[in-house]
Amino acid sequence: MRILVFGAGVLGCNLARNLFRAGKDVTLLARGRWAEEIRTNGLQIKDKFSFRMSVSRIPVVTELKTEDRYDVIFVVLRYTQLDTILETLRENQTKNIVFVGNNVRAEALAADLPEKNVLFAFASSAGHRERDHVASVDLKKITIGQLASAPSNEALIGRIFEGTKYKVAYEPNMGDYLLCHAAFVLPAAFACYKTDGDLKKLKGNTAYLSRMIDANIEGYRAIRSAGHTILPKEDTDFESAAYRKTCLRFFKLICATSLGKICVSDHAMDAVDEMSALDRDLKRFFEEAGADDPVWQALEREAGKYLQ
Repeated sequence: MRILVFGAGVLGCNLARNLFRAGKDVTLLARGRWAEEIRTNGLQIKDKFSFRMSVSRIPVVTELKTEDRYDVIFVVLRYTQLDTILETLRENQTKNIVFVGNNVRAEALAADLPEKNVLFAFASSAGHRERDHVASVDLKKITIGQLASAPSNEALIGRIFEGTKYKVAYEPNMGDYLLCHAAFVLPAAFACYKTDGDLKKLKGNTAYLSRMIDANIEGYRAIRSAGHTILPKEDTDFESAAYRKTCLRFFKLICATSLGKICVSDHAMDAVDEMSALDRDLKRFFEEAGADDPVWQALEREAGKYLQ
């Protein structure tokens, strides 16, 4: 299969590296100085825990031409950048398009590409880009599938990831999965903005961490009341004491260790525009659902100057 990874941020670079090292025919679309860096010195990715550096000589292009043909294109751009490439995708001949990353408008995005087979995915990796390499933590786990109303792509997904080290979770209802994911991660982004990116300021602040869980639950209630499914399935019983205990344990961990910076605040502080857009669009969804979200609104206000 010929695969294009459109976007060379942390997620795109990890995805391209992992597919390439499994022997896949992969091309990475990057731009500017970063494209030249990869062409000259290879795609260098340093693991933040082991400190090992991998170097992959992945082919690089700087544009997607109308006549270019791939079996699948992974679009790995920020949520705020997706509308800018829709025309390019429409004009290209590739049928299978996978949008990777945060998204609360999956149905609208798929509707904008009626001639394409549109999938969505979320990859479990994080980090940041240095001058000449990517520094990241990559769990090699990806949740991927299509909208609930679309035909199954499980066989295609199996072919794409066959022979890789990925733990692949096939999700046939990615629209709801991504809605729920946003309702979980945005309260964590609010915490980053409240602390100017230093989550360790919240270490031991159980009251604030509990309000983060309250906001998440408000979001889940709105999603459920609008007729959507709470995903992943482990979150179905989100109003239980067990769910609160699990979330509190997680939030305490990210506020007490370097995981908070690596997995949450690095991206939140670098992508304020994306988090703001996700929040605006999810709040619009809440309003249409008639949601009661006082804690969510309070955390937004406390995020202060950051939300746009």
